[in-house]
Amino acid sequence: MLIRNSIASDPKSFEITSKSTYLNRRSFLQGGAALAGAALFPWSVSAAMPKKFKNLIKSPFSTDEPVNKYDEVTGYNNFYEFGTGKTDPMDNSATFESRPWSVTVDGLCDKPGQLDIEDLLSKFQQEERIYRLRCVEAWSMVVPWVGVQLSSILEKFEPNSKAKYVEFTTLVDKKRFPGQNYPIVPWPYTEGLRMDEAMHPLTLMATGVFGEELPPQNGAPLRLVVPWKYGFKSIKSIVRIRFTDQQPTSTWMQQAPNEYGFYANVNPAVDHPRWSQAKERRIGQFFRQPTLPFNGYADEVASLYKGMDLKANF
Repeated sequence: MLIRNSIASDPKSFEITSKSTYLNRRSFLQGGAALAGAALFPWSVSAAMPKKFKNLIKSPFSTDEPVNKYDEVTGYNNFYEFGTGKTDPMDNSATFESRPWSVTVDGLCDKPGQLDIEDLLSKFQQEERIYRLRCVEAWSMVVPWVGVQLSSILEKFEPNSKAKYVEFTTLVDKKRFPGQNYPIVPWPYTEGLRMDEAMHPLTLMATGVFGEELPPQNGAPLRLVVPWKYGFKSIKSIVRIRFTDQQPTSTWMQQAPNEYGFYANVNPAVDHPRWSQAKERRIGQFFRQPTLPFNGYADEVASLYKGMDLKANF
C-alpha cells in the first residue's frame, strides 16, 4: 500500500476551496450586503463575479498536457499584495475592484497613451492558451490562460529603435491590496523583459483563465504570462508599461539579487540558493518530475539567448 507523506509545499485539504463554494461565498456576501445595507459592503458583488468570454480562439501555442483543476489554479497562488500565504490571495481579495482600469504606456515610444481594459477586452481578439506555469519554489501547474499576444498590444504604441526593454508596474492601493500595508517587498511590484522577449509570440497579456475573466487572486484585470520563465516574472494587476533603454531592476532583484536575476529563465542546471530546480512537483500530483529547460519551450525561445552564459544571466 502506498502511504503518501506530506510535503511542505503541498496545499492542505482545508486550503483548497471548490469553485462552487468560492462563487457561493460571494453570493453569501451579496445577501449580507442586502441585509446590512450598502454602507457595510460598499462594492458590487455582481461586478466581481467572473464573466465568461465569447468567441475564444484556441491557440496553436497550447500544450496538450492535462490542465490543473480550477480550485488549484485559483486557490493556490503567490500574490504578495494580498499576503504571503498561498491561500491569502483568494481569502483577502473578495472586495477587490478591477473596474475602472487603465494602463499608462509611455517611455521610448512614438505614441504614448492609455490602454483601457474595456478596449483591450472588446477590440483585441481573446485567445485561450494552455501554458505550463513553473514557480521558483519547484512546483508547477498547467493553466488555460485567456489573453492577447503582448506584441500586438505593444505595437499599437510604436516603441522606437531606442527601446531595448519593457518595464511593467503593479497598482499601489493599500485599501485594495492589504499586503501593501506591510514592507514585504519594495512597492510597487515591478518586472521587466527584454524587447525581443516581450515581442515573442509566446508572451501573453492574460485577461482571463478557464474561459472567464481573471479573478482577483490571479491578477485581475490583466497580468503577464511568460511561459518559459519562473512565475515571479508574471507580474499581476498591471497599471504601467514603460519602454526603456536601460535594463529594469525588478522587485525581486532589489529584494534578493543573489537569488533572483533579471532573466529568470527556467534552468534545471542552476539551483536556487535554497533548493534544487532539477525537479518539480505538479500541483495535484505526488511524484516529482524532471524540470525541462525553458519550462519545455526551448525549441521556441532558446535562440533568444544564443551565446549567453545562462548561469551568470540567471
